[in-house]
Amino acid sequence: MAEAGFWNSQEQAQAVVAEAKELRGWVEPFEKLRGRITGAIELDELLEGDPDPATNADVDREVESLAAEVDGFELKSLMRGKDDHRDAQVEIAAGAGGTEAQDWASMLMRMYTRWAERRGYAVEVVDLSEGEEAGVKGAVLEIRGPFAFGFLRAETGVHRLVRISPFDSQARRHTSFASIFVYPVVNDEINIDIREDDLRIDVYRASGAGGQHVNKTSSAVRITHLPTGIVAASQQERSQHKNKSTAMKMLRNRLYNLEAEKQAAVKAALDSTKADVTFGSQIRSYVFQPYTMVNDHRTELKLTDVQKVMDGAIDPFIEAYLKQQGAGVRA
Repeated sequence: MAEAGFWNSQEQAQAVVAEAKELRGWVEPFEKLRGRITGAIELDELLEGDPDPATNADVDREVESLAAEVDGFELKSLMRGKDDHRDAQVEIAAGAGGTEAQDWASMLMRMYTRWAERRGYAVEVVDLSEGEEAGVKGAVLEIRGPFAFGFLRAETGVHRLVRISPFDSQARRHTSFASIFVYPVVNDEINIDIREDDLRIDVYRASGAGGQHVNKTSSAVRITHLPTGIVAASQQERSQHKNKSTAMKMLRNRLYNLEAEKQAAVKAALDSTKADVTFGSQIRSYVFQPYTMVNDHRTELKLTDVQKVMDGAIDPFIEAYLKQQGAGVRA
């Protein structure tokens, strides 16, 4: 079982490297920020004894810059979930209401695209179902960038639009709904960790019809994965080594399938938390008429510039939600 031991050691080494890289990503920015704060404090103390307007202005600019960076670091510190660092898939689905709801779904699709572009994230449309007249019935965006899932998980829920419909000849006010659900993007390849201690390997004489071709040596191999009880066996080859290799490959495939089924079950559990796309279930309302207001019903944050929000400026809502969640965890 040297092969299994080698792969286990390699995977463990990769895990340690990845963890060290993640920790470095926290420590280095913190140390840099702390050094800048210390420098600003020392310079401010010097200015108390020897005032200088130009240097004073520099310190004020540095303090303003530091305040923004401290806020950003605090926000990042709230994203410590195991998947927060991953890319995100944003699933957008129009609610009931035909063209009006489908147009609203396309507006949200643009909003998240603009948000990602503001941050320098890459956006790919991986699935799209267009509406009959306008908009989209549904779409899936893959947004790739640091902590994309950590930020966008705040957007999961039902989003409500109130406006005078451009599709209504009588210019009546309509209410439309669309749902957003955000998934973390995991690696396509599932790592299968097979520990040598978890295997029981039995060798036995291959069965056959008899005669001169009967295998008189114990070349058949049966491998049992003790934690799961999965068994893989091979007796087709005359070589015990080849049968063992084949059985190991079969075992890996079966363990891969088992892990894929587990991940599918997790996804199904997440899907079951999706709210109905109806009145009373919305997390946020976007009102265009008779006044302009975007209201997040979880944090009670309200912004009046609805056009700016629709152009991707949703960070205040994300930050308020993450801080609310963080306060709940600390409590």
